[in-house]
Amino acid sequence: MRISVQEAPFDLGQESESFAAGHRHMGAIVTFTGVVRDLPDDPLEAMEIEHYPGMTEAALQGIASQAQERFSLGDVLVIHRHGRLTPGEMIMMVATAARHRKDAFEGAEFLMDYLKSRAPFWKREITAKGADWVDAREVDEEALKRW
Repeated sequence: MRISVQEAPFDLGQESESFAAGHRHMGAIVTFTGVVRDLPDDPLEAMEIEHYPGMTEAALQGIASQAQERFSLGDVLVIHRHGRLTPGEMIMMVATAARHRKDAFEGAEFLMDYLKSRAPFWKREITAKGADWVDAREVDEEALKRW
């Protein structure tokens, strides 16, 4: 299991290849990459992501450990960036490895749902009109109910 909270961009291809290497006993590798998206009504200049070092990594480790145990995952990778990001930049990546595809997919979905709603990151959207903190969304909270 590897958890990385970093400011620097990551190479999706390299991270995917590195994660998949050596998992010959796994039948499924699932990856998901989140990208900073533009806003429909007011173009996004940037998103600033803040966190508390140490606390954030511990929370991500806990979420990843839950996923690993619950879905019999052989391995888990979580990369999440912080700092100032612009539309189109990769913000995060999740990868799961499991003997069977159902576990790998469900493990990745579980991680995504919990990272979106429970990971201690604070996001601020910056547009020409100003800056606003991103509030929790009801749809994201609803997604947690299936787990």
